[in-house]
This record gives sequence, structure tokens and C-alpha cells, in this order.
Amino acid sequence: MRKIIVSAAAAALLASGSVAFAAVKHTTGTVKSFDAMAKSLVLDNGSSFTLPATFKDPGLKAGEKVRISWDMSGKDKVAEAVKIVK
Repeated sequence: MRKIIVSAAAAALLASGSVAFAAVKHTTGTVKSFDAMAKSLVLDNGSSFTLPATFKDPGLKAGEKVRISWDMSGKDKVAEAVKIVK
């Protein structure tokens, strides 16, 4: 019985650890629209991102090519970093 409990606890710990260390995703695309007040960014491929309250605009405008580092928060893609690429 003790071995089963220890094994189950170890499996649960390993499963929860992989979720905590989920990799940040990266997307490259062209800005379709950017709304600084609403903290939203939409790419020309239809991907939309929510921007954090601490987001500092690097000079985004429609047509600008960007690389976005993002992660999921519920059903929303939340941008952690947005960089203009040449």
C-alpha cells in the first residue's frame, strides 16, 4: 500500500512539473492591427494577442514585421515580448 501511494505521489509531482515548465511559444508575422488602449495585437494571419499592462510599445504599426514570444492564459494568447524584425 505504501509503495502505491509513493508511486502515485511521484507520478503526480512529475506531471505537474511539466506543466509549470511549459515552453514559451514564438510567432513571426506582420501586424494587421495594434490597439495600445485595448492592449491587443492582431497579425495578418488572424492570430490575436493580448498585451500585458506593462507592455512598452516599440513603435508598432500596421505592416510592421514582428516576432512575438507568447504563452496561453486560459483561452487567450498573452504576448510576453514583441520585437520588430527587419
